[in-house]
Formats: sequence, C-alpha cells, structure tokens
Amino acid sequence: MRHQNFWLLVTLVVAPVATPVVTHAQWLNYPSPGIPRAANGKPNLSAPAPRTADGKPDISGLWQTQAAPPAILARLIPGGANGAGEDPPSEYFLNILADYKEPEALLQPSAVPLFRERAKTFTKDSPLTKCQPTALPISEIAPAPYKIVQTPGLTLMLYERDSVYRQVYTDGRKLPANPSPTWLGYSIGKWDGDTFVVESSGFNDRGWLDARGHARSEAMRMTERFRRVDVGHLEVQMTIDDPMTYTKPFTITLKQNLIPDSDVLESFCSENERSLVHVVTN
Repeated sequence: MRHQNFWLLVTLVVAPVATPVVTHAQWLNYPSPGIPRAANGKPNLSAPAPRTADGKPDISGLWQTQAAPPAILARLIPGGANGAGEDPPSEYFLNILADYKEPEALLQPSAVPLFRERAKTFTKDSPLTKCQPTALPISEIAPAPYKIVQTPGLTLMLYERDSVYRQVYTDGRKLPANPSPTWLGYSIGKWDGDTFVVESSGFNDRGWLDARGHARSEAMRMTERFRRVDVGHLEVQMTIDDPMTYTKPFTITLKQNLIPDSDVLESFCSENERSLVHVVTN
C-alpha cells in the first residue's frame, strides 16, 4: 500500500494518530519499460539483472527496503503493526543498530546522554515529526519508495517523501574538501565489478540515522555498495563511519524490492498534516 506520510509510524509507537488523506497520482499502473514479463504480462522479477550499453548492471528502478520479519516487528513495535496503514518497516528504520546485542556500547560516551534523551521524547524531537528533511541514511531505510535513475556521469535518487532528490556524481570528481554541511551530504560513485560504490560526506548533525534517534555528526562518512541481484531485488550494504558519535564503523545490509509498473508520488509531509497535535511523549 502506498501512503505518503510514513513518519506517522514513528508517532504510533507511543500514541494513536489519524492517518492523513492519501492522494493517488497517475502512471501507477503504467508498464515499466525493459522489464521481462511472463506470458500473462506479469513482471519476471527473478530474471537476470539488466545491463547498460557499456555492460554495467543497471540499478535503475523504483525500490523500497524490505520489511523486517514479523517476529522482529513484534519485538520492536507493540503489537507488531503500526496501525496507520503504512507498509511495515525494516528493523533498521526503527533501530539502525538492531543487529547488535549491546548497541549502546557502540556509542561514544559523549553521545550517550543525547541518545537517552531522544529515546524518552523522540516523537516530539524527531525531524520526521517536525516535517524536516528525512536525511540519510533513513531515506533509503524507510518504508517508502525511492527511484534510481542511472545515467552516464550521474545517478539520481528521487525519494518520495517530500520529493527530495540526491545526486551521485560518477564523472570522476572528488568529494568536496570543505563542504557546507547539508541534510543529504555530497555523493560520488564508481563501479567495483558489478557493484556500484557510493561515498558520501558533508552531512550536517541535524539528521537522525533512524526513528529511534541515533545521532550523526558532521564527521560522518557513509559508504554504500549497491548490487542488483536480479530484476526484482537490490542489496545495499551501508557502512557508517562517524568517529565523533560511534566507537567504530558499523555496517548494515538492506534488501530492497523493485516496485514495477509504478512511480514516485508527489509527497510533502506538511500537506494534510493533522497528527502532530496528538503526539504524546510519556
């Protein structure tokens, strides 16, 4: 199901809220070109991954991170469902350190007080609740689609929430040496065999890594490794290296599914927002 205000998932962990009005755009059922199909016209999502004219895998498409297994969701969300109609989230959306038995041990001592404070009042302080930019890496982890458009010299990533875009330059340039910090940072990419490697830096310290409130600093660097397994499946290995906030780099692997015959919707968090007044923090 395609819902636009996925941030409601955050508030529903602690408080029931009303689902905003959902608008539907055109072209949601327009056949995606280039996708192999069965005799009945349905996309063959297990077919070999497509390639560009120069032989590189083509990672273009509309993607969404796969939901966590029900048992994990039941542990992370009361009742195992958010109740607002959004797609079930990845465990990393709720807690980017979900793979670690003692996640707080990865935090620098100076970062612990901020995390504990956010854990108490995250629905009030979250950038998502305030309709601020989703930032990275949560934009790719969230239960919302994003579109990859792969071209020579530049790969675009179009995130449905707030219609935010990201540019990954593949024209040989270097990351800026002294960037002005931004929500989405600056990104460059290159191919390592069949894997698209993206290096990003220049982030501000206002974005959250997940809905739980894990922080980032301006020192954070992020490395993503995109590998298209087949037509319908993309694996993204994501490494966060932020020595100001974490004691060591850590890596998660996202499994993403293609959404064929669809497109990103125009979506703005503040439009039809009626839920913030219902948010409680205790």
